[in-house]
Amino acid sequence: MGAQVKKIVLFFEPHVKVLERDRDHDHGQDKVMAEGKGHDHNHHGSKDMRGVLIGSALFVAALLLPLEGMSRLLLYLGAYFLIGGEVILRAFRNLTRGQVFDENFLMTIATMGAFAINEYPEGVAVMLFYQVGEFFQDYAVNRSRKSIAELMDIRPDYANLVDGENIIKVDPKKVSKDDLIVVRPGERVPLDGVVVEGSSSMDTAALTGESIPRDVVEGDTVLSGFINRQGLLKVKVEKVYNESTVSRILDLVENAASKKAPTENFITKFARYYTPAVVFFALGLAVIPPLVIDGALFSDWIYRALIFLVVSCPCALVISIPLGFFGGIGGASRHGILVKGGNYLEALNSVSTVVFDKTGTLTEGEFQVVDVVSAGELTRDELLNLAALGESHSSHPIAQSILKANKLELDGSRLDDYRELAGLGVLAHVEGKELLLGNSPLFKEKGIETKFEDNGRTIIHMAVDSTYQGYILIADRIKENSRLAIHNLRERGVENVVMLTGDRDQVAQQVAQELGIDKVYSELLPQDKVAVIEELTAGLKKKRKLIFVGDGINDAPVLARADIGVAMGALGSDAAIEAADMVLMTDELAKLPVALDIASWTRRIVWQNIFLALGVKGIVLIMGAFGIATMWEAVFADVGVALIAVLNAMRVMRHT
Repeated sequence: MGAQVKKIVLFFEPHVKVLERDRDHDHGQDKVMAEGKGHDHNHHGSKDMRGVLIGSALFVAALLLPLEGMSRLLLYLGAYFLIGGEVILRAFRNLTRGQVFDENFLMTIATMGAFAINEYPEGVAVMLFYQVGEFFQDYAVNRSRKSIAELMDIRPDYANLVDGENIIKVDPKKVSKDDLIVVRPGERVPLDGVVVEGSSSMDTAALTGESIPRDVVEGDTVLSGFINRQGLLKVKVEKVYNESTVSRILDLVENAASKKAPTENFITKFARYYTPAVVFFALGLAVIPPLVIDGALFSDWIYRALIFLVVSCPCALVISIPLGFFGGIGGASRHGILVKGGNYLEALNSVSTVVFDKTGTLTEGEFQVVDVVSAGELTRDELLNLAALGESHSSHPIAQSILKANKLELDGSRLDDYRELAGLGVLAHVEGKELLLGNSPLFKEKGIETKFEDNGRTIIHMAVDSTYQGYILIADRIKENSRLAIHNLRERGVENVVMLTGDRDQVAQQVAQELGIDKVYSELLPQDKVAVIEELTAGLKKKRKLIFVGDGINDAPVLARADIGVAMGALGSDAAIEAADMVLMTDELAKLPVALDIASWTRRIVWQNIFLALGVKGIVLIMGAFGIATMWEAVFADVGVALIAVLNAMRVMRHT
C-alpha cells in the first residue's frame, strides 16, 4: 500500500517527499505524510538552494569570463538547468497531466525562447530571480513551522492497569474495554471511562479550553486528556485507545488540513490567465502574418514571436509578487502578527466569517472575583475574608481566585476544621461556627435559601450556622479589546461573527450578548468544533473565506481545518500555534483588523506592479510585433520594470 501511495503522490506532486509512518505509532495502520511546498500542515523543510547556488556561481562565471561559442553556451546551459531544473520538471510533469498553463510552463518556454535567440543571460537570470522569490516565500513559511505531532502533549504515555491486587503501568493501547485503571493526582486520564471509585476535580482545559475544573464522583464519565487534580480515581474503561477522545483529537489535527480548501499563491492564480494569453498570442504572431502578408517570411515572424515571449516573460511579476507578499509578511510581523505564507495573507482579502473561541481568546481565561454581595451582618470585605479563610486549604481555581481577591489578613488559627464536598463546596468551622461555602445545589441540599439566581454564572454562596450571608460572583473577564476588535472587523466587511466554546450555554450566551456576536455554539468538544467549522465553511459564498481564532490545544484541530487559522501567540499552546496559519504574538484581538488592513495594502501594491509590468510590456510587445522595438527596449521591459516593481514592493514594509 505504501509503495502505491508514494507512486501516486509523486506523479501529481513531484517535489513532495513521502514518508511512511511507523505502524505502531498509528495503531497498526499505514499512513503517509507528505512533505513539501503546498502541504502547510505537515512537516516542512527549508528549500534546498544548493543547486541554485552552484548554478548562480556558473552564471557569474559565464558573465565575467571571456568565453565564446560552445563553451559559453555550455556554461550558461549548466547554470540554467541547475537553477531552473525544478521549474522545467514541474512544467513537463504538469503537461502529462493536462495542466498546461501555469507559471512553470510560461517560465520554461520564455527562457527557452531566450536561448533560441541567443539571449542566454536573460534566460538564466529569469530563472534565478524566480527561485530567489520562491526562497523568500518558503523562508517566511518555514521559519516557525514545526511538527504538530511533537507538540501534542495530550497523548497519554501510560495507563495504570488494575491486575488483581497489583497495579501495573502499561501502554494505553494494550488496555481493553471494561478493564479497571487507576488515575492518580496529577496524572492524565489515558482512556475514556466511568468513575467506579473515588471523587476528584478534573482539569479539562486540554479538551474544552475552559479554565473551570469539572468535579467528578462515582458514576461520572471522564475522557482521555483530562488531568486529575486531586483525588485517587478508579475508572472502568469504556473505549479502547483507537476509539478514545484523545486518539480522535490527534487524528483530527493530523488530517484536518487535507479537508481544507487549498489557498493558492497569487502568482499561480494570475498565471492561469496570463500564460495562455501570452502563448496563443505568440503562436499567432509566428503563424498568421506569414500567411496573410505578402513577402512575409516564417523565419522573421518566428524570431519576433520569440522576442515577444522573452519580453512577456513575467520576470517582474515572479519577483515583485512574492516579494510584495514577503514584504506584507514582514510588515505584519512588525505589528506582532506572524503570517505563515503569502497565500494566507492574500486570503485575508476574502474573509466574510470570523469564528472565535471564547476562553483565552475573547476572555482572559482566568477566573476573578467580580462582585461580592452581602445579605447579612458581614461587610463585603469581611465576607470575602471569611470565604478566603474557608478556601485556604483548597487548590481549586475558584478558591485561588477568592484568596487572590482577599485584601485583609488571613488568620489560619481561626480555622478549626475543614472538609471539601466534591462537586459542591467546602464545610469548615471557624471559631466554633459552621461555615458553608458552595454552589446552589449544595445550599438546596442543606435547605438554605440563597435568594439569588446564578443564571449560569459561577457563584459561591456563604452561610454561617445555616444563616445565609451573601455570595461571591466569579467570572472570566472579557478582554478589553474584544468588543473593539469585533466592531473593527465588521467595518472591514466581515459579515458574520461566531463564537465556539466548551463552556455552558448560559455563560456563552451572556458573553455573546455583551460582545454583539451573531451566533453561538456551546458545550463543544474539539471534534464538535471541527464539525461546526465544516458546516459554516460549506455555507460560505463562493470564494469567501473563514477565519477561526483560538488559543488552546483543544483548538488545534479547528485551526488546521479553517481556511485561515489564527492562534494567540503569547498565552496560546504550542500545538495551537503550530497548527495555525497566522499567530497574534501579543494576544491582542485588535491586531486581527490590522492584519486585514495589511493584506489589503499588500494586494494594492501587488496590483500596481501588475499594471506597471503589463503596461510597459504591452507597449514594447506591440512595438516588437511591428519590428520597431530593439532588444534594449525588451531588456528594459523585463529587467528595468522588474527593478521598479521590486522597489515598489518594498513599500509594503512601511505600512503603519
